[in-house]
Amino acid sequence: MKGRRPMPPAAPPDRTADRIDVHTHLLPRELPRWADRFGYGGFVGLDHPTGCRARMVRDDGTVFREVDPNLWDPAERLRDMDETRVAVQVLSTVPVMFCYWTPPRDGLQVARYLNDHLADVVRRHPKRFVGLGTLPLQDPDLAIAELDRCMGDLGLCGVQIGSHVRGPGADRNLDDPALFAVFARAAQLGAAVFVHPWDMMGEADMRKYWLPWLVGMPAECSRALCSLMFGGVFTRLPKLRVCVAHGGGSFAATLGRIQHGFEARPDLCAIDNAVAPRDHVGRFWVDALVHDPRALRLIIDTFGVDRVTVGSDYPFPLGEAQPGGLVASLALDANAHGKIQMDNALHWLGIDRHLRRKEAL
Repeated sequence: MKGRRPMPPAAPPDRTADRIDVHTHLLPRELPRWADRFGYGGFVGLDHPTGCRARMVRDDGTVFREVDPNLWDPAERLRDMDETRVAVQVLSTVPVMFCYWTPPRDGLQVARYLNDHLADVVRRHPKRFVGLGTLPLQDPDLAIAELDRCMGDLGLCGVQIGSHVRGPGADRNLDDPALFAVFARAAQLGAAVFVHPWDMMGEADMRKYWLPWLVGMPAECSRALCSLMFGGVFTRLPKLRVCVAHGGGSFAATLGRIQHGFEARPDLCAIDNAVAPRDHVGRFWVDALVHDPRALRLIIDTFGVDRVTVGSDYPFPLGEAQPGGLVASLALDANAHGKIQMDNALHWLGIDRHLRRKEAL
């Protein structure tokens, strides 16, 4: 990941003057030395050598990723937003900071530190940012307590979670009964839930060619969706508002196979929920981060024009340099563009459209 993502010379033709970017990441400029505090390693910190760039560095000194100031500096971020005509960013942490693998109370400390910082950025720029917290999902009780704090004291709109929870001693898919109480509380509070792939399946066997990001992440998104569907989470919690990153990953392209498997082997697939996969379509949102117009048309056709949002993965290179640019390139009518660029995000976030437009634009 060398060099900063180039900014486009000009915004492409667009049908709307504003958009909400639901998929952006933020870190504090300084991170505690968690290894020193907790007495064990495995964490990622930020190292600021001379120059503008920084390095996300593991405890053993290996570089996880090089990053630019727009990862932590709101002023840089706001300049980029103005250049790319983004009215509002939805902020969430970088998934490597989930720390589900840690002892629960250590994970809670990390989550609280990140959430406090993110909420402070939102408070200082309430017209441009809304926030999603992170939770110590390795302990559902602690996660619920932190969810309450995020939605109450911190004034966030919801939370970002991983595609599964690789905790100490257990790896839980999102259908795990232990996690249901977290989803139930999110539905009760009206918290938006953003599912981001992490701890990619098969990562140890495909480190070359960046395959965990290129192959593993799309699979993880489908894993999350299938777990929520087959586990009956959507059925039992109809008010739960979930958005899945990266266009829902490989789910749309393999929905036919998933549906056929459900029908052919109900003894394996329908053991916890009798509602078919296709009947779940329309119960969740996905972002439009698919990098290909044919793939974008597929997810719009599959999930519906009311269920697709702009998401860029800002400020990372695998994202979309011009948020919403691919959506703007499609020959959709003005109503469809307005939904995808802004209105669907407002619906998912639970924010009144007229209030947001009045305050943010």
